[in-house]
Amino acid sequence: MSGDKPESDGRKVVAENRKARHDYTILDSIEAGIALQGTEVKSLREGQASLAGSYAVIENGQANLIDCHIAPYKCGNVHNHEPKRPRRLLLNRREIDRLYGHVQVSGQTLVPLRIHFRRGIAKVEIGICRGKQHEDRRETLRRKESDRDAQRAMASRRR
Repeated sequence: MSGDKPESDGRKVVAENRKARHDYTILDSIEAGIALQGTEVKSLREGQASLAGSYAVIENGQANLIDCHIAPYKCGNVHNHEPKRPRRLLLNRREIDRLYGHVQVSGQTLVPLRIHFRRGIAKVEIGICRGKQHEDRRETLRRKESDRDAQRAMASRRR
């Protein structure tokens, strides 16, 4: 969902991971800054990012974003960035320790949910997630469909 207009709270969403909401149950989320190179920021401002298949890991006391694709800046030169390089997440020690504790619990992982700009600074929303089983996904779809049917029934009654 690449929006050109900022949302009501001053955020401009660059990339969103919709598949994560389908495949995982999101238990909690945290917002982190991203250490980027200059051409990466320019490419993000143009909306050239994809979170498909990306995840976050905590290694050596640092949080990193892995497999996030930020397209090379089209007006860049030979010093353009690698599209899928690991990017450091800017979190304080307490937040890193908290995330590390969640990841140690079996079945929980860190999945990036969206990249956005807030007050001109690139941020990523990281979700602490647990994978859904096939039956859970079907139940979610059933619930969405029944909610949609209820909304349609309410709308037809108003007419």
